[in-house]
This record gives sequence, C-alpha cells and structure tokens, in this order.
Amino acid sequence: MKNYIEKFLKYLEVEKNYSNNTIAAYQDDLMQFNDFLLKHFGNASFKLSMIDHLTIRLFLGELLEEKKSKRSVARKLAALRSYFKFLVKNKVIEQNPGLNVATPKLPKKLPVFLEESAVEKMMDLPDTSTPAGARDKAILEIFYGTGIRLSELINLKLENVDFVKSVLKVVGKGKKERIVPLGRPAVKAIENYLARRNELLKPETNRKDNNIVFLSNHGKPLYPRGVYNIVTGYIKQVAELEKKSPHVLRHTFATHMLNRGADLRAVKELLGHKNLSATQIYTHLTVERLKKIYEQAHPKAQ
Repeated sequence: MKNYIEKFLKYLEVEKNYSNNTIAAYQDDLMQFNDFLLKHFGNASFKLSMIDHLTIRLFLGELLEEKKSKRSVARKLAALRSYFKFLVKNKVIEQNPGLNVATPKLPKKLPVFLEESAVEKMMDLPDTSTPAGARDKAILEIFYGTGIRLSELINLKLENVDFVKSVLKVVGKGKKERIVPLGRPAVKAIENYLARRNELLKPETNRKDNNIVFLSNHGKPLYPRGVYNIVTGYIKQVAELEKKSPHVLRHTFATHMLNRGADLRAVKELLGHKNLSATQIYTHLTVERLKKIYEQAHPKAQ
C-alpha cells in the first residue's frame, strides 16, 4: 500500500498543486490507516481489494475510542475517500470503499471575529516610528483589509504589490493566483513600511530574501510562527478571545463585509474559496447578529 500512497501524494503535488502542508496531512492520515491495516489483517501482504467500508468504519471507530475529535476523524475519512478515488481512477481497485461510510456529524463552530471597535484599537497599537512597528501595522492592515491567508501573506513578493491599481496579487491554495483590492489604510501602511524596510536588512539577507515583502528583525522572510506571534500579540490587547490567530482577521474581514451588505459571491472570490459553501459559514454570523439586534430593539421580541 505504501507504494500507492507515494504515487497518490505525487499526484496531489504535480497534478492537483496541493500545498506542502496539505500533502503532509494526507501522508500522516494514510500512513496511520496503513498501520491500522497491518494490525487489522495481521499480514503485511494484504491486498487493497480486501479493504471494504466495514474496515474503514473500524478504523474510524478506533480513532473515536482514542478520543480523537470528530473533526479530525472526518478529515481522515476525506483523505481516504480521495485516496481510493485515485486508486479507482487508475484501475487498482474497482470501487471506492469510503463512499458508503458516513461522515461523523460535526458541531457547527462559528468563526471567531473582532468587533469593528476592537479592530480600530488594534490598528493604533503598533509603534510605526520603528521599522518593526511599521511592518506590524502593514501586516494587520493587509490581513483585515484583504482577508488573505497567512501562507499568502508570507509569500508576498515586492512585485505582487501594485500601488497604481491599489491591488495585491496573491497565490492561494492549489497555486491559484487572484487579485485582491487594497483599501487606503492598507496602501498607506504598506508604503510606510516599505520606506523603512531597508532598516531590517542584514548582511545575511540574500537576493531571494530581499524580494519578499515582510522581513523579520533578522532580515529574513517571516515564518508562519513569527507572523502568528505578531498578530496574536495585538489581538490579545483588544479582545478576550479563546482562539487567537491571523485567521481571526480573515474571519473578521468576511464578517464585516457581509454585515455591511457585500454580496456573498464577491466575498467568496476575495477569500479565494473554491466553493460557496465555505463562505456561507459567515452568513450564520450575520443572522445571529440580526437576531441579537431584533431581540434588543423590537418590543415584541421577548
């Protein structure tokens, strides 16, 4: 089975253009399933045709007994379905055993976001008199003003910023490019940062590094953990949220757009979502907000 797993992962990389993180997650899930099969069949030479929907159910049941979250189990099932679909397509097996396995019901978790007042306070926190502060302000403004992902921000190159048209060109999931507009605050913050950016350069900053927009205090491109620490540090100062991450600003962008009347399909394109269903989660937030307003304002609400 390991041989086919390697071929499947290569397929995801070359033909599907999946990110390294996604491929690594698929690899972990499939290797975990392979380890289960070795115990289940008690024979390293088992045939793939021996795997049926009951085998997969037993695997998922074992995960749930180990107190794995339903969300994690659902993700592993999705990985198995994709893997077996690949095997069917390549005529290794006749049918996909994962299709007849029900996905665990997931609790609906609404995205965490900041109120507009909290965002305003947060934008005033960075000390823009310093290169690092100017950089932090630009990062916050871009996240909130465009809704781009963490991976998209750290891979931004200087050539991706168009000040004439006030847009960014970002490379999203599946290496798909999209253009996102920049508001005036974001444009101003980026200009201020780029005016001070050379102060972050160090002797070890090479030509490739120097093409990346956001640099660390050591003159190297910021890593995801570095951006995470920067953003969560500012969020902590303006809101008491259980979950804090750069993704909170992406959620905040989408929520505020919809609250102010933006079209759902337009928000989908801005976020770089493949399917509208991924964007619809934010409509739940706007509905809850309307309910709250109704309950507070209407005399017959209570």
